[in-house]
Amino acid sequence: MNREQLEGKWKQVKGKFKQKYGNITDNDLTYSEGKFDEMLGKLQEKTGKKKEELEKEISEW
Repeated sequence: MNREQLEGKWKQVKGKFKQKYGNITDNDLTYSEGKFDEMLGKLQEKTGKKKEELEKEISEW
């Protein structure tokens, strides 16, 4: 597992925590941010790309 994949795994975990606490506090922004972080984490894990690369790709869509 390379550094980018490990970072992707961590972002998935972080995203899950944000989702959990977003539900508890009913904070939609935190929940949405957690879902986006989770998605980026999964993409990083599968592609091995850096977060910045993926964010650029997404913004170009």
